[in-house]
Amino acid sequence: MAAIVEIKAVGRDYGSTRAVDDLNLDLRSGELFALLGHNGAGKTTTIKMLVGLLKPQTGTITVDGYDIVESTREAVSLLGYVPDQPYLYDKLSGREFLDFIAGMYGYDSAQAKTLVEREVERFGLGPFVDDLCESYSHGMKQRTVFAAAMLHNPRVLVVDEPMVGLDPQSIRLVKDLLRQEVANGLCVFMSTHTLAAAEEIADRIGVMRKSRLLFTGTVSELRQLHPASDQSLEALYLHLMNSPPEDDSLQATA
Repeated sequence: MAAIVEIKAVGRDYGSTRAVDDLNLDLRSGELFALLGHNGAGKTTTIKMLVGLLKPQTGTITVDGYDIVESTREAVSLLGYVPDQPYLYDKLSGREFLDFIAGMYGYDSAQAKTLVEREVERFGLGPFVDDLCESYSHGMKQRTVFAAAMLHNPRVLVVDEPMVGLDPQSIRLVKDLLRQEVANGLCVFMSTHTLAAAEEIADRIGVMRKSRLLFTGTVSELRQLHPASDQSLEALYLHLMNSPPEDDSLQATA
């Protein structure tokens, strides 16, 4: 299957610090890709470049053939984005916020009402959607931001640490929703520290360390590359994180 997202030789610096170095990655429709790595590995910078918030200094990123720099509007229209810190307008209700987002995508009031009701139902927002956002817990904000990201039926959903701060019921809702949408053809790119969630729901994983992608593939492929007595994803991840830097070229082949 052809890739819907193509990241080719992408690099980005912050001053003298290399944040992302020569990143190459293809993402396909109907798959959930989980990007793992330590704080500062380059995950969030990668996400911000993918959604158009930062420009790559080298290389290219395309979404369904649209270059994220040269054709930003077309590329971004195909994306939904859930950042690591959900931001809402405190003096709007959840419904008003979703109506606003629908208007930003050009839907008229009748279309917006239908789409908002769909997302209210899907994410279980009914008990609080008409309350002011300033009263929301973190989990309520996160679910509302997810709903906003899905309003326009994106082809690619980009989520940064989606499980942080959620209660177990909300985590289950998010996991089930992501797998359901992937089964319907959505491409999901997820950055997470929650290794158990990645192992449970990801089709493929990537592991970043110090700006470089060490590995891409399935958890089973990672186990084959690094056989050990403990083959949990946590153990395999820690093995990669603690391996000598000179081993990097051997680990990025799957």
